[in-house]
Parts: sequence; structure tokens; C-alpha cells
Amino acid sequence: MALKNPFRRTEKDKPAMENDTVKNEPIAHQTAEQPVAAAPEPATADTASAPERSEAETLMAELDLLRAEHQAVHDKHIRLFAEFDNFRKRTAKERLELMQFAGENTLKAVLPVLDDMDRAMANNANVEDINAIREGFKLIHQKMQHILGTQGLKPMPDAKGEPFDTDKHEAITNAPAPSPDLKGKVLDVIENGYTLHDKVIRYAKVVVGE
Repeated sequence: MALKNPFRRTEKDKPAMENDTVKNEPIAHQTAEQPVAAAPEPATADTASAPERSEAETLMAELDLLRAEHQAVHDKHIRLFAEFDNFRKRTAKERLELMQFAGENTLKAVLPVLDDMDRAMANNANVEDINAIREGFKLIHQKMQHILGTQGLKPMPDAKGEPFDTDKHEAITNAPAPSPDLKGKVLDVIENGYTLHDKVIRYAKVVVGE
């Protein structure tokens, strides 16, 4: 008895197989012709970092600008500090010189009077006329007053018989008044007072009646 081959197709099976093949062909054809959607391209590193690079460049530009402004302000501060320090030193030096040489002009003006005194003293050794000596001293005194007057120095008017004034007078002693109307008034002037540009620089030393 011959064995039947299980893998051999019978005549009945052939039509079925052909039908299956026909039915599957359109599907395969349709699948082959259908276009495949393109996959999105992955973002590259350059594209992803472009906004960050632009922001970083902007920040760096702003930082450079701030550095330049800071350097300009710093340089200006250094220059102003140096100028102020030089001004302070110059002012201190000028103030010191002013204190040391404040009376230079006055002393120069007085020097001719000192020369007259030297000549008078040398001349008086050989002069016997006392009136000539007196006249010489009087002229020197007048010259001295004139020179000091040009510098703003003025003697106070004679205060004898005037009411005692604390703004001008300094009482060194009291004495009995010769008459009732002289009480509280100046009886004598021991040292005259002086003003410099109308400011009292020395009070007159006086005796006041009581």
C-alpha cells in the first residue's frame, strides 16, 4: 500500500491557494505604492544652541560696555582726587606763607622811618641845639603816623573828659573826680588806643573818675 505525501497539494487545495494569493496581491500592491511619511530630522546641536549663543553674545556686549563705563568713571575719580590733593597742598602752602608774610608790606613801609631814626641818632651826637632834636623826632613821628595810616591804622581821638566807653576804653584805675560832672568820665589817658580799618586792635588805657 503506497503512503500518502502529506505535503502534496491535491486538486481541491489548488483553487483555494490561488484565491488566497489573488486576494493578498492587491494588499501587497497597495502597501508597496503607498508613500511613507518622512521622519522628522533630529535637531542639530547648532540649531538648538543658536538662541543661547545669541543671548550670551548680548550679555557679553553689555558687560564690555559696563566695563568701559566703569573704567571711565574710575579714571575721572582718580583725576579729581589728584587735582583736589594738589589744591589742598597748594592752599595749605599759601595759607602758611600768608601767615608768615602778612605784615611784609607794612614792614617795608616802616623801613624808611627806621632809617630816619638811625640818621637822627647819629646826628644827635653832634648837635647841641635841643630844639633841633625835638623837631627831628617830631618829623619822624609824623612820618610814622602817616605810613601806618596808609595801612589802615588810626589812633583814637583824645578821650579826656569823655564818658567811659567799654567798647573803646580799658580802665586801669579809678581816681576821685575833681568835679561832680567828671564822675564816670575819663580823667587821663595812659596809653592811646588804635583802630585798624575801624576795628579796635588796642583799647585806650584810661583813668576813670569816681
